[in-house]
Amino acid sequence: MPRADLLIDLVRAGSRGDQTHFKRTVEAMVAEERAKQHNVLADRLAGSLQANGHPVQNISARSASGPEAFFHEVSPQRTLGSLVLSEAVTTACRELIEEQHRADLLRSYGLEPRHRVLLVGPPGNGKTSLAEAIAGDLAVPLFAVRYEAVITSFLGETGVRLARLFDYVRSRRCVLFFDEFDVVGKERGDVHETGEIKRLVSSLLLHIDALPSYVVAITATNHAELLDRAVWRRFQLRLTLPAPTTAQIGDWLRATELTLGGSGLGMPVQKVASQLAGASFAELEQFALEIRRRQVLDGPEADLRRIVTTRLAAWKTRQAVKEKGRTSSAKRRNA
Repeated sequence: MPRADLLIDLVRAGSRGDQTHFKRTVEAMVAEERAKQHNVLADRLAGSLQANGHPVQNISARSASGPEAFFHEVSPQRTLGSLVLSEAVTTACRELIEEQHRADLLRSYGLEPRHRVLLVGPPGNGKTSLAEAIAGDLAVPLFAVRYEAVITSFLGETGVRLARLFDYVRSRRCVLFFDEFDVVGKERGDVHETGEIKRLVSSLLLHIDALPSYVVAITATNHAELLDRAVWRRFQLRLTLPAPTTAQIGDWLRATELTLGGSGLGMPVQKVASQLAGASFAELEQFALEIRRRQVLDGPEADLRRIVTTRLAAWKTRQAVKEKGRTSSAKRRNA
C-alpha cells in the first residue's frame, strides 16, 4: 500500500490538473513499491503513467538504447564501517543515512531528508568508495553515470539523454553518482566554453534540483576550482576527502592485516605507515594487493617481513620516479 501522503498528493495533483506534480507523485509511488519488492505493482503503475499522451517506456525493460545505457549499476560491497574517514566526514554521512532511513518521521513534520552530496579531494582518496558505502548502508543500488554514453558531439542530444537518465532514476530509490563532476558542471563564466555547454550546465543543475529526496545524488571532483559557482549551493553536504594522514594509514593497515591471514605485516604497523606517508588510499590498496599476491605465491612458508620490505622499496622507487616527472613538468611549464 503506497504511503498516505503520496496518495493525498496524487489526488491533489489530479484535482488541480497539475500533470507535472501528478507524474512525480506516481514516480515516487513506483520507487516506494520497488523498495518493498512489489515489482508487479510498480511495473503496472509505471506502465499506466502517461507522458504527453503516450505511455512511458517500461522502466524495468533493459535495452542498449534505453536509459540503462547511461550508467553502470553497482551492487555495493562497502559500508561506512569498512572505510577510514575523518570524524567529520563519518558523522555527516551517518546523519545523512539516518535521515534517509527515518524519512517518514521527518515528513510527518513537513521535512525532507538531505540527499545531495558534493565530494571534493585529490584522486584515489575514497570519493567513489564513499559513494558506494553510502549506497551499501542505504541498501540501494549505485548508478554511476557514464559520460561517454550521455555526452555526444550534438549537445542538444546530450540534453535529451540527461533528461532520460533523470526520468529513469526518479522512479526508484538509488544513489546516483557523478564522478569527475567538473566534466559536466564546469563554470559557465568560462569565456572558452560555448553557449550550448552553458545551457547544458543549467539544465543539469535544474535536473538535480528536481530530484526527489529518496534519490541520493552524489557528485565527486578532483578540481573544485572548475565547478560552476551555482553548483556549490545545490548540495546540502559538501565534504572534503584529503589524502590520509600517517595515523589514518596506520588504521587502514591494521584493518588490512586481517586479510593477510592474521599474521600481521611482519613489522610494526607505524613503521610501515611512516614509510608510506603521502600515499593515497588507492595506492595503499594496491600495496596490500601486491603483498597478498606474493604471500600466496610463496606458500605457507612465506616470509612476510621480507615481502613487505621488498614492496616498500618498490614503493619508494615509484615515488621517486613520480616526483621526478612532476619536477620535469613544472620546469617545462615555467620555460
